[in-house]
Amino acid sequence: MDREVLVDVEPAFRDDESSSEASRYVFSYTVTIHNHSPRSMQLLARHWKITQGSGKVQEVRGKGVVGQQPMIGPGQTFRYTSRAILDGPVGVMEGAYTCVDTASQRPFEVSIPPFRLAGPNQVH
Repeated sequence: MDREVLVDVEPAFRDDESSSEASRYVFSYTVTIHNHSPRSMQLLARHWKITQGSGKVQEVRGKGVVGQQPMIGPGQTFRYTSRAILDGPVGVMEGAYTCVDTASQRPFEVSIPPFRLAGPNQVH
């Protein structure tokens, strides 16, 4: 089922919340999860790997996304926006969602492909 679930991510630098003097670079990212399968699914947990430009790696795990464990029906999408705070102007995020097929109760993983976080005047 995981090949029938696709994840798109649109990152954006948040200049209004960032401060180069404080080594604080804030990025928002909007995730759209597309369920192209004929079955309903529920997103139970997330796992993010954030690699900063310095090479520092941070892993984030937790239940659901933005306080929800959404049900996503056949042909439906779920969209949310969240944030990441880095200590430098560039980084890469990637990860996976742990989901369950609601009919069979079988868990499965959905990969989140790597995406780049880059502040202003950074090479993309």
